[in-house]
Parts: sequence; C-alpha cells; structure tokens
Amino acid sequence: MPRVGRGGMLAGMKTRRILVIQGHPDPDGGRLGHALADAYVAGAQDAAHAVRRLDVAKLDFPVLRRAEEFERGTVPADIRAAQDAIRWADHVVLFFPLWLGTMPALLKAFLEQVFRPGFAMDATTKLPRGLLKGRDARIVVTMGMPGVMYRLLFRAHGLRGLERSILGFAGIQPIRHSLVGMVGAPGKRHIERWLGRMEALGRKAA
Repeated sequence: MPRVGRGGMLAGMKTRRILVIQGHPDPDGGRLGHALADAYVAGAQDAAHAVRRLDVAKLDFPVLRRAEEFERGTVPADIRAAQDAIRWADHVVLFFPLWLGTMPALLKAFLEQVFRPGFAMDATTKLPRGLLKGRDARIVVTMGMPGVMYRLLFRAHGLRGLERSILGFAGIQPIRHSLVGMVGAPGKRHIERWLGRMEALGRKAA
C-alpha cells in the first residue's frame, strides 16, 4: 500500500509542473469549463504539484491572416509569455467547450499564434521535427451531446485534429482526453461526478 504524504501526495510520486490553459472565449468566466479547471487545479495543488494558469480570453493577440505572419511575424507579448509557460510545463491541460464540432475560434487563433515554427517545430529539416517533446497533455472538452455520441457518431474529428495536427505534431505525447457530455441536462449529479474526477486527475497530474 503506497504511503500518503503531505497534501495527499503518494510517497514516491513525482511532482510535476502543470500548465492549465482555459480555452473558453468568455472572459467573464463562470462556465462549467472554469469550474472543471478550478477542480483540477485544487487537486494538483493539494498534491504539491506546481501549477500555472493561462486564460486565453484575457490575452491580447491578433488573428493571423498570412503565412508570412505565421512563419516570420512578430510574436505578441502575451503569446511569447504563453510559449514560455509551455516551455516551463511538463504537463499541459487544455479546457474548452465544443462549438460546431471543434474548438472555439478564439482558441484556434491562439494556437495558431503559439505553435509557430521555431517554437513548436523545427521547419528547417526535410520533415518538420517537434520541439516540445518531453511533455504530455490532457484535453477536457465540454459538450451538450453525450461524449460517446461525439466519439462514435462524429468520430471526435475536432479533438483528433487538435491531438494529431497541433499537439502531437509538436512532439507532445501521450495526449489523453476527457469528454464531459450532457452539460445542459437537468440535475447536478453527473456534473458533481466530473468535478470529483477532475480533482482526482489533478492530484495525479494525469
């Protein structure tokens, strides 16, 4: 039986540097995704992990409109700070709501700014090489439909694109996900269960 130490940390468990990215575009907060992120952070801090938070809706950055901007454009100060936070982390947790089958446009614009050549990949070689190896991630997606429906009927296409073409392409592996469905359903039991699961995942930094 593993021994539990200070803050609920299992003896021998390695503490981690965790970056929690809140991808909901509402800057006022108060959404389920914010509550889930709060629960994850509470569990992680209770287990003595180091945690930083980043709220995409409160950052100042423009939408990229040309390939030249993506490849050689000036990196905005808030985006540079986000890149520094990702470099610092060894575990990245991304929260966002499912909109039209994928992530909100603001979050996509943020990722396009952040995952540039020279930061996310080395584009000087024949085959681009991911520069963010040594990190893993969890993606937490809230949605109105059951999570199993998004996975089986819609093939989780938006989630798969994020996993493979953005995070995985940059070398982040493994990538796990949690699909939090039926967020508008009456009753709070399933939401309370998910809050408990997020706190437990935060403790394990998984």
